[in-house]
Amino acid sequence: MKHIVIIGGGVSGMTAAITAAEHGPSARITILEHKAELGKKILVTGNGRCNLTNHRMTEACYRSEDPRWIKHLTERFRWQDTVRFFEDLGLPVRDRDGYVYPRSNQASSVRRILVRRLKELQVQVILGAHVSGVIPVAGGFEVWFSTGGVRKKCSASRVILSSGGKAAPVQGSDGSGYSIARSFGHTIVPVVPALVQLKIENHPLAKAAGVRTEAKVAVTIDGKEAAQDTGELQITSYGLSGIPVFQVSRYAARGLLEQKKVAVQLDLVPEMSENQLRLFFRQRQQHLGSICQSLTLEDYLCGIFPDKLIIPVLKQAKLSGRIRVPDLEHGQMDLLVSACKNISLSVEDTNGFENAQVCAGGVSTGEILPATMESCLQPGLFLAGEVLDVDGICGGYNIHHAVISGMIAGKSASEEERRS
Repeated sequence: MKHIVIIGGGVSGMTAAITAAEHGPSARITILEHKAELGKKILVTGNGRCNLTNHRMTEACYRSEDPRWIKHLTERFRWQDTVRFFEDLGLPVRDRDGYVYPRSNQASSVRRILVRRLKELQVQVILGAHVSGVIPVAGGFEVWFSTGGVRKKCSASRVILSSGGKAAPVQGSDGSGYSIARSFGHTIVPVVPALVQLKIENHPLAKAAGVRTEAKVAVTIDGKEAAQDTGELQITSYGLSGIPVFQVSRYAARGLLEQKKVAVQLDLVPEMSENQLRLFFRQRQQHLGSICQSLTLEDYLCGIFPDKLIIPVLKQAKLSGRIRVPDLEHGQMDLLVSACKNISLSVEDTNGFENAQVCAGGVSTGEILPATMESCLQPGLFLAGEVLDVDGICGGYNIHHAVISGMIAGKSASEEERRS
């Protein structure tokens, strides 16, 4: 009996196993997972809700050194394919403005249904299995691993590498798959944290820690804008967090790795242009100044920004909060507008892989056939999921890629089995 061995029991690995078993029922399938349970990372995905996919599915939602490879996948597979996969397993889903979640709103439901299907298909699962090497031999591979302190070997006619990246190592991603891929000659695009918080040098907004406010966040590398996003910014004692920060963080991490100057530009009033904001401030000055002659600039900003953010913004403008609003001069108003629309912060680092939701970088997709997920360098070796140089933005894109790449790898490996 032919044997397909899958290294890694996350979303992509379990999807690959299920698809391979359904398309090649005569093949024996084994998952080697080095944690004590399958799919542990699923439980923390999407704040425990597990955003499965997204109606907006284009290559612009993903990042890779080879955008053409991404385009091939997004044109061939849509969000409906991921929904269909889970619904066929018996998982009801719900749509929230294009974001697709399990009906239960619990990531645990996703993991439970995947594990249940593996059992129904009699997929062998070996937990606590630490793979140390995959060696090509006549007719397939020797896969060496240790479990319970005992070194073991199993023979495989096909291998699917779905070991994840380096993000969230406590959940099982330790980067071990990169060394396996490298042993076959694969190129590893440098791996950095992505969808992660940023650390700010001499953080001027630190006293506003805990504040959440709407903002446009742009990352610049050596003075040139690399990416931007708008949404709810979260200010921390050490830096910045929140969805818009996560969306641009991989560019900051890459710039830091390349030892370039990385900065963040904040627009705290993204819904207005500078001229619109200046007009708004002047009209507010005239109105409030006529009501209360003793109104200070600090009180004037009440209701525009959260209370803890007012003083840091005024410090950026180099204005005293005690200035009376009727006395505010045009030049001072321009300073205030500039501070609201363009706060420049120097990025000294990102949080580490332990805080990252995914990582950027990995096995070069230029060495992987997108139609089959088979290695161009080693026949019979397939790759899927985060081990590849593919990272998506927030919104279900990384789970979608894990499912789609796992489906392709599983089906392709099983079809190869039937032909051999």
